[in-house]
Amino acid sequence: MLGALKTQSTQGFSLLELLVVLAISSILMALALPAYQHAVIRARRTEGQVALWQLLQQQERFYTQANSYQAFSASATEPEARQFKWWSGSGASNSAYEIEGKACDGEAINQCVQLIATPGTSRVDGRFRDKDCQQLILTSRGKQSATGREERCWP
Repeated sequence: MLGALKTQSTQGFSLLELLVVLAISSILMALALPAYQHAVIRARRTEGQVALWQLLQQQERFYTQANSYQAFSASATEPEARQFKWWSGSGASNSAYEIEGKACDGEAINQCVQLIATPGTSRVDGRFRDKDCQQLILTSRGKQSATGREERCWP
């Protein structure tokens, strides 16, 4: 008879245990997600900065040959302007920034060029936003600026 009164062992988790695990993981996720998003924005911003410096070097090489800088953009049709990459990453569709080169404010293109990186346009990754910096700007005079809060945008 004693053999017939075997206790049944339960296997698995109770509903309460599952809810506790779900609550803890939700809290951890809520804490980690903003930090992750901030890290992604900083990495994409660095991508834009590197592209601006590379393009400025290319502009300086062009200047030594033509005694002028070259204006360029995504819609440029001139052969000289088409040799400048107008996106920041490895390809236009996955880049964070669309880049254009134009004369510095109040100056001619043969005196100064400013490179402007605009985040998340229709020609690049349109989902990317950089609310802190907005546009990154680098001039041939070495001035680094942004249209957002400048103190956080350049190292």
